[in-house]
Amino acid sequence: MTKSFETWEYEEVENTFGLKRVFELSALTEWLNSSKNNIDETMKLFLNGIQKRLIINADAWNEDEFKMFFIAPLLSQMPLEIDDFKPFTQRTLSAKFPELDLEVSGKIEFVIARGKQRPKQPYFFLHEYKQERRRENDPLGQLLISMVAARQNNEKKTPLFGCFVVGRDWFFVVLDQQTYSVSLACDATKNHELYQIVAMLSAMPAIIRRYF
Repeated sequence: MTKSFETWEYEEVENTFGLKRVFELSALTEWLNSSKNNIDETMKLFLNGIQKRLIINADAWNEDEFKMFFIAPLLSQMPLEIDDFKPFTQRTLSAKFPELDLEVSGKIEFVIARGKQRPKQPYFFLHEYKQERRRENDPLGQLLISMVAARQNNEKKTPLFGCFVVGRDWFFVVLDQQTYSVSLACDATKNHELYQIVAMLSAMPAIIRRYF
């Protein structure tokens, strides 16, 4: 049986692959602690500009507009090319689970992985730029299944890091072996929470080097 990422809900991922959600996970706690890093004034000025757009348009933008006018400008300021890791967008990922007679596949919105032309060893996922009022799928379920698929293919079984976005709210996720944890929402329309989002994204180089 082949099943697309977009059809998965988080409970189905838990039941199919034996995952357990926990409220505390050391890898997520360490990542959240990176939000204590200071944001310089130049970055704050830039963030203020795109934040104003978000405040005005959060409930009106479609997914493409949200990506173009907020997500992409924000990511363009992040240090996401790390050694032989780089960002990829809209890439297909698939994985086979013979013991379950199951294959999963789908497109990843944004991933940091090894590789020059094709992503190998995916490590960080940014997934599902959903509008606030129009949510047809389960963004956590889709993020989790993409992480499970990547873990199946990866040679090195390290924790995987991800984030899903619903309108103004960002949720950070870590999958470590059979457990995963989800942060509280970070509201990008609030200054201190937007700075936390930026600090956590900026921490990815250090996190990747730690595990690789």
